Amino acid sequence: MGVIRKKTISRGTEGGLKYICDVCSADITATEGAKSKEHEPALHEFMVIEQHSIPIYDPDWGADEELCLLEGAEVYGLGSWADIADHIGGYRDKDEVRDHYIKIYIDSPNFPLPKNADPGDNRLSEQVPRDEFQARKKRRIEDRREAAKSAPPATPKQKPTASVPACHEVQGYMPGRLEFEHEFANEAEEAVQSMQFDPGDGLNPRTAEVEPEMEFKMVVMDIYNSRLTARADRKKVIFEHNLLDYRKQQQMEKKKTKEELALLTKAKPFARMMNHQDYEAFASSLEHEHNLRQAIHQLQDWRQMRIGDLKIGEKYEQEKAARLARPPPTGAFDRQAGVRPEKKADKEVHQKATATLELTAPELPERLKPTPPAPPPPPPPPAATNGVLPNGTPNSKGPLTNGSTNTTLPPAPEREKKARYQVQPPSGITTLKLTNENATDLHLLTQEEKSLCEAIRVKPKPYLVMKEAVIKEAMKQGGALKKKMVRDICKIDTSKSSKLFEFFLYAGWIQKA
Repeated sequence: MGVIRKKTISRGTEGGLKYICDVCSADITATEGAKSKEHEPALHEFMVIEQHSIPIYDPDWGADEELCLLEGAEVYGLGSWADIADHIGGYRDKDEVRDHYIKIYIDSPNFPLPKNADPGDNRLSEQVPRDEFQARKKRRIEDRREAAKSAPPATPKQKPTASVPACHEVQGYMPGRLEFEHEFANEAEEAVQSMQFDPGDGLNPRTAEVEPEMEFKMVVMDIYNSRLTARADRKKVIFEHNLLDYRKQQQMEKKKTKEELALLTKAKPFARMMNHQDYEAFASSLEHEHNLRQAIHQLQDWRQMRIGDLKIGEKYEQEKAARLARPPPTGAFDRQAGVRPEKKADKEVHQKATATLELTAPELPERLKPTPPAPPPPPPPPAATNGVLPNGTPNSKGPLTNGSTNTTLPPAPEREKKARYQVQPPSGITTLKLTNENATDLHLLTQEEKSLCEAIRVKPKPYLVMKEAVIKEAMKQGGALKKKMVRDICKIDTSKSSKLFEFFLYAGWIQKA
């Protein structure tokens, strides 16, 4: 007599069972007793074994579904709930299957067995008759089938990415195992792979001391454990600082300059001893300090070029960038310094001076480095009057014809020293000694302006404000101002405003109206 047995299938939408004839091995699930090519219902005697479609652990789950659940977990593994739900069939979804497994098997008081695992416990099957349970199951399947038809088309199911290096963005990383294809100290296991520890080994039965071989094995194991610790520490740094998200790291690096990237590269060793939050604060502070140093260097450059306005400074930076971007001139007859062949001796001296300056003042710009004092000017030649020198020697050039003397003018520094403006302090006012401690803007003044401010007891910053206001008003008036106008602009004492007016006339910034 043929027996219709059930056969589990790997996937399905209507359920996880098919009916196979034991005589001809034909699939008669959907034939409903009809004759086929191989199967002959009139000749093949058989007995139908009913499905175990009765509840045994849960009122909504039959025994056949419980069996398919355990089979799917064995085939696909716990956690592959989507594959297990397809194996069960009956329009069960993965969340429903997972919750049922946790409720019946994991949270059971008789773990790992379900609560009603006793074969003689038939209380649940008696409370819910077979016909009622099957009708309820059929109604549930029909309702879910109609809901699936009316639901929008879902995206095609894709199998989860396998934990192999070729399936991930980071080459060599396996996220399922939290390991890399090539680990730190990758050959550490080779030293202990053939090491064996048998019970009773290590102690000499005669002396009861540890044998040298066992001591050697323990030293090797200590070395192996230290390498594993170092490997774990490096993984911790990678995971804690999100270094596996390399796309985010690349986007952040594109926003930084070459100098900032070099600075952060030098600071990377500190990430091993800091957490992510502290390291981010440390790196941002380093970038902020770098930007401040660049801004200070730029302002020093502007001060050297006598630039006192932001617009003029921006224009200067644009012209400087265009000058640097200009290609160097070429040709054998080019006289520019950039293409002249440099002598070997000069080149060695220049390199030596540069190396010395890097050791003495690496942060100081080249224009602010100390310069050697200039040699003293040669003494002027003696003057000749009426063709005769002071020592009595006749002048070879002879006397001058216009009645003027053949006198050599003193050098320019001496003329400036003689014509230097002397500030007389106003009566009744004590001079003020200005230093870098009590006047922070003293470096912005010339020596004559410093003497003027000390004589009239005005700090450098108020003086610069009055100077700017007077010059702006002079430009509006055609360059000429009266002493009263200067007093009205400065709004200070008459004696002090008079000294300012006289100094501005001497400097040539304004004219007397």
